[in-house]
Amino acid sequence: MTSLVEQSSGQPVRVTSGSESVRRPTPPRRRAATGPKQRKSPTLRQERSLLTGGARLVAGMDEVGRGALAGPVSVGVVVVDAATRTAPQGLTDSKLLTPAARVAMVPQLQRWGVAWAVGHAGPAEIDAHGIVAALRLAGRRALAQVRRACGDVDVVLLDGSHDWLSRGDVDLFEAAALDPVLGPDVPEPAVRTLVKADLQCSSVAAASVLAKVERDGLLVRLARQYPAFAWDQNKGYSAPAHLDALRRHGPTPQHRRSWNLRALADEGSTGDLGAPTAATLDAGLADGMMTS
Repeated sequence: MTSLVEQSSGQPVRVTSGSESVRRPTPPRRRAATGPKQRKSPTLRQERSLLTGGARLVAGMDEVGRGALAGPVSVGVVVVDAATRTAPQGLTDSKLLTPAARVAMVPQLQRWGVAWAVGHAGPAEIDAHGIVAALRLAGRRALAQVRRACGDVDVVLLDGSHDWLSRGDVDLFEAAALDPVLGPDVPEPAVRTLVKADLQCSSVAAASVLAKVERDGLLVRLARQYPAFAWDQNKGYSAPAHLDALRRHGPTPQHRRSWNLRALADEGSTGDLGAPTAATLDAGLADGMMTS
């Protein structure tokens, strides 16, 4: 016996009983994959919105080295104005680029913006004042450099959700004389925070690349002085070779000694936990990992 039934699609299907076979429709072929999804490039949309709103100079800012065990924390700044053109092709967050691609892009980025700079705060400053204050110091040092080239920046686009750049109610380190760039005569730029700004804003992405390349270069040079720690490879972060050298040789003057380095090294030696990552260190800082 043969009958026709209707599918949910409205197309009839022939169904037979007994020893006859059942004819079913052939499923549609899947479309061939068109290749990996193209990564979205950052743009100047946010910067141009601020410029249209009255700002003369907008600076993108990003940090690198916050979660490292050794070396400085570094902050990059790239300034743009209404005449700044589209960023060089291939620009994105520095973490998504190979080391060779980052280095190759540096000359283009240095020519692209109105001005650029990278500021640093060293391990001793991090130990004395904490990582957030050191970030602020490095950022203000970078702003002071671009100020000499193009004047006062009106707005800073800062990657992330926390404004660590603004001074607030208390003078940085309670003594602005420690660093002339922090004096009261320096006008405060407005700060706009934006999560994933390094993926969305060309000026912030450019700042991230310049800061990363400059700090990496510093750690490569420091590695010649302290070869056991393999900083030319791990850039001061908590890689196994770095933690092993900490256990064997102890910290150097380039280490952040206020951090509980011995505990981190011992934790990294256990097979269960593995080496702590930068994210783990950041969480540890929030929980009071730093010692007095």
